Amino acid sequence: MIVFDHVTVRFGTKDKTFTAVDDVSLTVNKGDFFGVLGQSGAGKSTLVRTVNLLQKPTSGQVIVDGTSVSPAMKEKELSALRLRIGMIFQHFNLIKNATVFDNIAFNLKAKGVDKAVIAQKVPQLLESVGLSGKEKVFPPSLSGGQKQRVAIARALANDPEILLCDEATSALDPDTTSEIVALLKHLKAERNLTVLFITHQMEVAKKLFNKVALMSQGKVVETGNTYDIFARPQSDFGKSLMRQHDADLLPPELLESEDSLYEITYKEEHAYESVIAEAIKRFDADISILGGRVEYIGNQPLGCLIIAIRKAAQPKEAVLSYLQSRTLVRVIKENGTLLPQMRLWQEPAQA
Repeated sequence: MIVFDHVTVRFGTKDKTFTAVDDVSLTVNKGDFFGVLGQSGAGKSTLVRTVNLLQKPTSGQVIVDGTSVSPAMKEKELSALRLRIGMIFQHFNLIKNATVFDNIAFNLKAKGVDKAVIAQKVPQLLESVGLSGKEKVFPPSLSGGQKQRVAIARALANDPEILLCDEATSALDPDTTSEIVALLKHLKAERNLTVLFITHQMEVAKKLFNKVALMSQGKVVETGNTYDIFARPQSDFGKSLMRQHDADLLPPELLESEDSLYEITYKEEHAYESVIAEAIKRFDADISILGGRVEYIGNQPLGCLIIAIRKAAQPKEAVLSYLQSRTLVRVIKENGTLLPQMRLWQEPAQA
């Protein structure tokens, strides 16, 4: 549906250039809820804007449903393409001195849709985003969540096949973010949309996406199923991102006070097992659970616990080996040293 083929975007002059997007190749299949996750300045927004040519690639190409998107396209071809692509933004981009009705009708009028059809369609769109009766209201009187709902209705006005979301929840509070996430999931399923969503919010990524690309310094460093990316990231950036996420489970003073700390991750069916209780019983061990959570990504459970092994009847390595057979064990801190990046625990080699 959307193919990025070695896309690069540079800004500046011949003497001084900045590479915002660096040789990115990605494929978004029809029906995907595809997320690009990364920190501010990673190049995410620049990348997504190449899909509808709001940003021209310096090199490489973007292909949408078999059509190469390029500055060489005729204006009529580009307009037709853009009608198939809806887009919502972080800061809503609503016309302040136009009513909600006129904001939503803007794209319909640009397409030349009959006034009678517009008069019928706008209320339907407002109902679909939970804003029935707001036609005559002006944007400044709306809350942030309501403004984004108007922006979503506007993006869907021409019944697009593709929806681009550029940090669509980043300006919203947590409760409103959850509401918009639920709305987007519903609309995606109802309209059979293909969604490309740019965000730095990990909670949004876990709730929405079936596939994720991790982006850092203009490059895509890892791509995969959302569950696998969170359960077992492969890239250094992915591991660092997940560690920052998991660090919230423990206060800094506890991180400092413990001699050795381990993170154990339960995947899929093992998330329901009493692995820690079994280890305590089997090895007569004193294992403290210092923090943790169980969450669902794409309806699959993913459990994460931070533990300290204080004593055991057998060597600590035996306890860790048992845990490793049932879970994924990462070392956070070892012999008083906090590791700059978590690493997988490995059983010591036999002498």
